[in-house]
Amino acid sequence: MLGGMGYVIRPVKAGEWERLKELRLAALADPVARVAFNETFEEAVRRPDELWRQRAARSAEGHSIVTFIGEAADGGWGGMVVALVETDEEAPQTHVVGVYVRPEHRGTGLAGELLRAAIAWSWGLAEPVVERVRLWVHEENARAEAFYRGLGFAATGRTMADPKDSTASEREMALRRG
Repeated sequence: MLGGMGYVIRPVKAGEWERLKELRLAALADPVARVAFNETFEEAVRRPDELWRQRAARSAEGHSIVTFIGEAADGGWGGMVVALVETDEEAPQTHVVGVYVRPEHRGTGLAGELLRAAIAWSWGLAEPVVERVRLWVHEENARAEAFYRGLGFAATGRTMADPKDSTASEREMALRRG
């Protein structure tokens, strides 16, 4: 699908694992975005190429997990978002993780396009039928929290300790099927 700012929003293809790895490592190295990820750059860079191949292949299948990327007119990847099905909660839901937009693509509307693609994918699943989309926002990331609110997400009241820093917390936000 073509986004409003000239990006093509689409799932990662199986053979694009190297580009997926590069984008994820860029996100983990970004000092602004790093707080949003539970994995560190050091952990990710040590992961075997097979893991990246599997992630890209699973996304291409699009059954229970998908990575959407925003491809710019020049072919570069401006950002990404991952949505995965969770069936171990009270009702089937999708969990949005790995939201990242490269610094030079921020402020273009790409983040909103990526999130809307993940939400549309979630609502479009035939099995399981998803009742809500959820995500976690770091307590220090007020800008992201405001952005998600603008898309209709609301705080659920649930919190958890930041896996990388037990003195900090993350807040759950959710969007219910409307």
